[in-house]
Amino acid sequence: MKIKMSVLAVACALSLAACSDKSSPAVPAEVAPSSTAPLATAPQVEAQAPATSMPAAMAAETATASPEPSGPLADETATTVPGTSSPLNAAVSNCATEIEGNDAMQFSALSIVVPASCKDFKITLKHTGRLPVTAMGHDVVITKESDVQAVDADGMAAGAVAGYVKAADPRVIAHTSVVGGGETTSVSFPVSKIQGDGPFAFFCSFPGHSALMHGSISVK
Repeated sequence: MKIKMSVLAVACALSLAACSDKSSPAVPAEVAPSSTAPLATAPQVEAQAPATSMPAAMAAETATASPEPSGPLADETATTVPGTSSPLNAAVSNCATEIEGNDAMQFSALSIVVPASCKDFKITLKHTGRLPVTAMGHDVVITKESDVQAVDADGMAAGAVAGYVKAADPRVIAHTSVVGGGETTSVSFPVSKIQGDGPFAFFCSFPGHSALMHGSISVK
């Protein structure tokens, strides 16, 4: 009987050990939910993808939108530049014309066409600026185109007292006095004087102005 009891005790011990081995997988079962943690992070990565794609889409829209304003500006520049480079003809009426000079060293006309029917012609210069004659004086001097530089240089040497025109210069066909802002001056001359060998020009003899204030005068 003692032997049988010992065998039964051993058998019970073995069965208890087997039961404890079978219950051990319960621990991994509790740990198993932790394996789902990476699955929870996966949606976060997917949720971030649209966030990075939105700025890219906005940048693409900005890149396509920015060139649009440049089109009208380029067109406007294209129409403006040719307009400023073309000669401006002075309005002529009753054998006379009026042109303007301003503080930006500009004549309002770059070309004067005198009617061949006129015996005498009158040019009136109106200074539309505000600067005084000592700082921004203007006049109109008429010579042959080939004499402009020499007449201008001699006028500068003659100085303000001579009105920046050399006294009794035979190359000078006609000239006005020098005026400042708000003042007006004029000169008349026989049209026959600009009907010979040309071309003829008009310019401002105030020092440094002739390069910008320079135009043509002809008879037609």
